[in-house]
Amino acid sequence: MPRETVYILQTYVAGRGKGIKAEQQVGCKTAEEAQRKAERLAPFRLGVVAFAATADVEMGDYDENPVILFKAGRLPPPWNED
Repeated sequence: MPRETVYILQTYVAGRGKGIKAEQQVGCKTAEEAQRKAERLAPFRLGVVAFAATADVEMGDYDENPVILFKAGRLPPPWNED
C-alpha cells in the first residue's frame, strides 16, 4: 500500500488531577477541514491540535514528524513544544 497523507484532529479534556486526557482522534478529508474543525472546537476543549502525517494506513505506520495545522490550549508533549 502506498503512503498517503492523513489529516487528524485530536482534542483533549481534563483528566485526573491536573492531567489531561485525549479524546478519540477524528480523521478529516483535507487539511482545511481539520483546521476548521479544530478552530471551532478550541473554545470548548482544554486543548486541540490538527495535524497532517504521512502514513501507510494498512500497516499503521505513521511518520514521526507530523505537520501541525492548528493548535490551541493546553497540550501534552510533543504538541506543547515550539
